[in-house]
Amino acid sequence: MAYPGYGGYGGPMPGMPMAGAPMGGPQAGAYPPQYGAYPGTFAPPSQDPMWGYFTAIAGQDGEVDAEELQRCLTQTGISGSYMPFSLETCRIMVAMLDRDYSGKMGFNEFKELFAALNGWKQNFLMVDRDNSGTVEPHELSQAINNMGYRLSPQALNCIIKRFSRGGKIFFDDYVACCVKLRALTENFRRRDAMQQGAVNFPYDDFITCTMSL
Repeated sequence: MAYPGYGGYGGPMPGMPMAGAPMGGPQAGAYPPQYGAYPGTFAPPSQDPMWGYFTAIAGQDGEVDAEELQRCLTQTGISGSYMPFSLETCRIMVAMLDRDYSGKMGFNEFKELFAALNGWKQNFLMVDRDNSGTVEPHELSQAINNMGYRLSPQALNCIIKRFSRGGKIFFDDYVACCVKLRALTENFRRRDAMQQGAVNFPYDDFITCTMSL
């Protein structure tokens, strides 16, 4: 089982297709490029234009928790409105990057999250052709396909039922879907040492991977 794009830096922004590749992404059966890959080297915080933004959001401990992230995303209007961004989605975004299980994000994780969010937002806008701020079930399937995932109709139908409200998928639910796909794929990939597309999970390991999101 090949994992295109894994193991190196400088790949496509999460949520976007590989440069020069068709919008469909990698071939069927392949895992999406760069999902879950660790970021490259960051500039020193004092020289980074996002440092001031991060310090304005972070608590006194110098880290960002789910509630602080929710306020940040609500104020930016990234979802297309200024309605409160889903706190549950913020929790799983923090969990996706919380490699020390502290329940918070430091500066590097914060930057990595915003790179992913920018990519997911662009992908969302590409399939939201009527600019409604929501996507239809078939558009969510297209967005998942654009990101390089090759899932069965049964898996796609399960995802659509999980993340739709009234037959539509709102941006914060779409982000929650993207986060879970990325995090679960990365957890699976790390255990698929032979890249065969199949792994054995101890029960406790499975529970940790799924319940932490």
